[in-house]
Amino acid sequence: MNTIDWTRDELVAYILLLAANSDFKESVEEKNMIISKVDKQTFQDIHAEFNRDNDYQGIKKIMTSLEQHNYAKDDIDILLEDIKVLFLSDDEFDITEQNMYRFLERLLKNK
Repeated sequence: MNTIDWTRDELVAYILLLAANSDFKESVEEKNMIISKVDKQTFQDIHAEFNRDNDYQGIKKIMTSLEQHNYAKDDIDILLEDIKVLFLSDDEFDITEQNMYRFLERLLKNK
């Protein structure tokens, strides 16, 4: 996978969808939080793409797009803070979500 034709908003939406679905349920609060970060059409388009991808494809797309958009340390820190807000949006931060947060933190910081 050489290039991904995503905007920064599409990348953010995809990463937040991956996080939201880590516990295999996407709450209304999580969905609303994502839509607060990107417009509704972007959310719908990326959601459809997310549903078609398997985990491996999604991670490859994220890594490729992060490189293309030259995400700096500060950008990664903001993204991780958004992920944390997403996990707390439904007042639950269960062990599955905690593990996903640690995974994404390692993935994003070691890009």
